[in-house]
Amino acid sequence: QVQLVESGGGLVQAGGSLRLSCAAYGRTFGSYALGWFRQAPGKEREFVAAISWNAGSTYYAGSVKGRFTISKDNAKNTVYLQMNSLKPEDTAVYYCAEGLNYHSDRVADFGSWGQGTQVTVSS
Repeated sequence: QVQLVESGGGLVQAGGSLRLSCAAYGRTFGSYALGWFRQAPGKEREFVAAISWNAGSTYYAGSVKGRFTISKDNAKNTVYLQMNSLKPEDTAVYYCAEGLNYHSDRVADFGSWGQGTQVTVSS
């Protein structure tokens, strides 16, 4: 059973940057795709970005495309989310999860959720 642990969240001003990390414990990522999702207060969890098992393909939500970049380091068993040009509407708890299909934006297609890391963007 894999355990995913997110880190790197914090408070940043609008226009700033943060890099989130998601480390896997218990086993390697193997052939799983990795995804980042976020959930703002009072809202449903929504897809942010995903990367294929071999890091050859990525998929982004329209709201973050061009500002966020997902990457992974298999040697460190870690996936990253570089977030630039942050906006107040990016404020949420960010979660990572693994799935079978990187080109899916459905929460139900991902599992082994981490505990999340809070990102707060002030205006």
